Amino acid sequence: MALDPNDPRPPYQQVKGSLRASILTKQPGFQPGDKLPSGPALAKHFGVARGTVDRALDELRTEELIVTRQGSGSFVRERTSRPVGLRPHLEAAFEQQQVTLDFAGFSSETLHNALQEPLDKVRSGRFAPESITVRLLLPDTTAPMAVPVLVDGLQDEVALRERARNIALTNAGGIAHSVEMLAELGLVQKATVQVKVHRASSLFKLYILNRTEAFFGFYPLRERTVTINDDAHTFYDVTGKDTTLFHHVAGPDDASLGSQYVQQAQMWFDSVWGTIAYERQS
Repeated sequence: MALDPNDPRPPYQQVKGSLRASILTKQPGFQPGDKLPSGPALAKHFGVARGTVDRALDELRTEELIVTRQGSGSFVRERTSRPVGLRPHLEAAFEQQQVTLDFAGFSSETLHNALQEPLDKVRSGRFAPESITVRLLLPDTTAPMAVPVLVDGLQDEVALRERARNIALTNAGGIAHSVEMLAELGLVQKATVQVKVHRASSLFKLYILNRTEAFFGFYPLRERTVTINDDAHTFYDVTGKDTTLFHHVAGPDDASLGSQYVQQAQMWFDSVWGTIAYERQS
């Protein structure tokens, strides 16, 4: 099936668009786990050169729509089959000259841990970004929240909010110290960490890397019991370590699913940051 000669898009974009549409609409042969036709077969099908097909497949891989297994071919990605690892993508982000990282979530504990390896590589000289800008958007724990909340009657408990506040302060402070120290040591030209809070409870987490990648995941709620000042509290809490992250990548085409997701995620973050978020009191 030859491409439309009146379509102004380059051939590789037409091939990519056709394959993407088949994948997103789950056409027969393009459902999660299905193996795609071979490169030569696709080239013959579309009436294009093999290099055109290879470029289209490369971009579909970048958008996380397909995966290629050495010696086996390319397959439609099973997008919910397993969690996406944040750490390798975070390290790749630090290979850029200007690093930007926006986080919205409960405490930034996972981010604090994931940042240590790329920051170590900056300290050792393996990564050399010019600037690092981090923004953390967290809940205001000074007022009653949806979680944490006591199981009994879903009542607010100040001790639990203070515990959540201490966890958030520890991790945000650790991130700020580790990142800003790089500028003090002269390893980067500029390094800033800003923290703002808002009155909504965080029931999901969002990471945006260099405005080109977004990771989104829902916090599962779990019943837990902790002892604070000799008093046992049974409460509902979010569990970040159990969050499955969904990865979206902006492609060269602003109309692609990945590009639209990243754009909307960034728009949401910027709008909250600039309107209802405010500096946290120490």
